[in-house]
Amino acid sequence: MTATTSEHSWQTHPVTPDRFEDFADVVNKNRRQTHCWCVSHRLTAAEVTELGGSGKDQREQAMRTLCERERPPGVVTYLDGEPVGWCNIGPRSEITRLNRSKLMLPTDDVPVWSIVCVVVRSGFRKRGVTQHLIDGAVDYAAANGAPAVEAHPVDPPGRMDLTMAFVGTKAMFERSGFEVVGTTSATASQLPRLTMRRTLSA
Repeated sequence: MTATTSEHSWQTHPVTPDRFEDFADVVNKNRRQTHCWCVSHRLTAAEVTELGGSGKDQREQAMRTLCERERPPGVVTYLDGEPVGWCNIGPRSEITRLNRSKLMLPTDDVPVWSIVCVVVRSGFRKRGVTQHLIDGAVDYAAANGAPAVEAHPVDPPGRMDLTMAFVGTKAMFERSGFEVVGTTSATASQLPRLTMRRTLSA
């Protein structure tokens, strides 16, 4: 997905192996191996070991392996060529932690793609990154035949706790055409996580 405004150029691309370092710049600039590397909410511990081995860089290697798949596990958004956002997205059936969750059950039998998290790079918040990121993720899902995309954000009364901001907010997804279709038993920052969906095809 490419978009140009009067001042800036935006692009969103799947995180293929050649874009791994751009992804890392967004989520883990200092390359800390103890960081989640965006696998902890996607894979089981056994899958992390299977994909990443048993070394100190296990999570990083697991994510690198995911990026080599036919459908990479998300997209990176660029502002004027610089990586500024990351969205973890894929078929719900391939996101084991979510698919097995007893707290965020499927809405119905539609084979949706699910957004696991959204991350805006430090220093680039409040610059419109999130909407370009979500729209780019939806375009990626649509290009791969997804009938719908779901997310599980919260609806905070005020400012969102940054430690849990990766789940997103209701308003954020509404701006990208998502609608509330249910709620879940999961919480973030003590707020109930909703189920929001954007239908892409009948």
